[in-house]
Amino acid sequence: MYTQRGASTYASVGVETGAMSASPHQLIVMLFDGAMAAIFKAKWAMDHNDIAGRGMAISKAIDIIDGGLRASLDMTRGGEMAERLSSLYEYMSRSLLKANMSNNKTLVEHVESLLSDIAGAWKEIGSSVQQPTAAAQA
Repeated sequence: MYTQRGASTYASVGVETGAMSASPHQLIVMLFDGAMAAIFKAKWAMDHNDIAGRGMAISKAIDIIDGGLRASLDMTRGGEMAERLSSLYEYMSRSLLKANMSNNKTLVEHVESLLSDIAGAWKEIGSSVQQPTAAAQA
C-alpha cells in the first residue's frame, strides 16, 4: 500500500510540475491526454463489469471535457470555431453521461473517436507553430 501511495504521489507531482512549466498549447494537449486516458479506463471497466470504475472514469472524462477543454475556449476571440467546439464538447459530455447510464461502450468509443480527431488536429497545430524560446523572451 505504501509503495502504491508513494508512486501515486510521485506521479501527481510530476503532472503538477509539467503543468506549471507547460505552454498554454501543451496544457490543452495534457487535457486531451487526460480525457483519453479516462475513456480508456472507462472502456476497461465496462469490459470487466466494474460499475464503480466505469462511473469514476466517465465522470473524470466529463470533468476534463467540460471543466478543462470547454472552459478554456475563448468565446470572444474564437468566434464560430469556439462556438462549434463548445457544442461538440457539450455533445461529448452528454454522450458519456448516457453511456454511463446505459453501459453503452459504443457511445464511449464514439466520443473517443471525436476526441482523438480534435486532439490530433490540436497536436498538428502545435508542431507547426514555433514556441518562443527563453532567449527570444529575454
